[in-house]
Amino acid sequence: MTAQKEWFKYWFDTKYYHILYQDRNNDEAEYFMRNLVSYLNLNKNAKLLDLPCGKGRHAIFLNTMSYTVVGADLSKNSILHAKKHENNTLKFKVHDMRKPLQTKFDAILNLFTSFGYFDKETNINVLRNLKKGLKENGVLVIDFMNVNYVKQHLVEREIVTKSGIDFKITRNVVDHFIIKKIQFTADAEEHCYTEQVRDLPLELFKTYIKASGLHIKQVFGDYALNKFNEDTSKRLILILE
Repeated sequence: MTAQKEWFKYWFDTKYYHILYQDRNNDEAEYFMRNLVSYLNLNKNAKLLDLPCGKGRHAIFLNTMSYTVVGADLSKNSILHAKKHENNTLKFKVHDMRKPLQTKFDAILNLFTSFGYFDKETNINVLRNLKKGLKENGVLVIDFMNVNYVKQHLVEREIVTKSGIDFKITRNVVDHFIIKKIQFTADAEEHCYTEQVRDLPLELFKTYIKASGLHIKQVFGDYALNKFNEDTSKRLILILE
C-alpha cells in the first residue's frame, strides 16, 4: 500500500479521532471481556495482548481482572495516553501489526473491527504474525463487524456533533471496501479523513484463516456470545487457534 492509502497512520493519531469516538460504550466493552474471559477459561497467570489497543480501554479492564496484559497500537498518541495507566502487570507499546511480534502470548485480542485495513496478502500476513505470537495452545480472538448486517443497515449520510464539531459522515462500498468519509471544520481548518475496512463476510474470512495456518474453534455473533447469524448478527467474533 502507498503512504497515501495508510489512512490509519494519520487519522488514529489525531485528536479529532478521539473527539468523534469519545462516547464509546465502556460498559459494553467490559461486558464483552467478562463473557470472553469466562468462555476462554484463561488461567490467572495468562499473558494477554490487546492489538491494536487504542487508548487501552480493553487492556486496562482485563488487567483489573488480574491478568498480565500488553497493549500495543500504531498510534503514538494513543500509547502515550495509555501509558498513564501502566503498572507492573500492564504495559503499553507502539507496534504495527504488519510486523512480527517479539513475545508470545496465551491469548491475543484484535477487537472492535481492527482488522481488514489492508489488501488480501497483507491481511493474511497479519494473521500469520498473530499466529506466531501465540504460545502453544494459545488463542486468537478477532472481533469484526458482520459486513452483511452493516451493508443492510448502512447509513449513507449523517452529521454527528461532538465537542462543538460537526462531523459530516458519508458511507458506501467501493472495490470490496466499506468506506467512511469524515469531513469537518475545526481549528480554522477544513479536515477530511477516510476509514476503509475490507468487506469480509465469514466465507471469505475463512480463506484468510486457512491461508494463515489458523483454525476456527468457534464463531459468535454478539458480545453475549450468541450464535452467529450472517443476516442478523451485528458482530463476527472469531475464536481461532
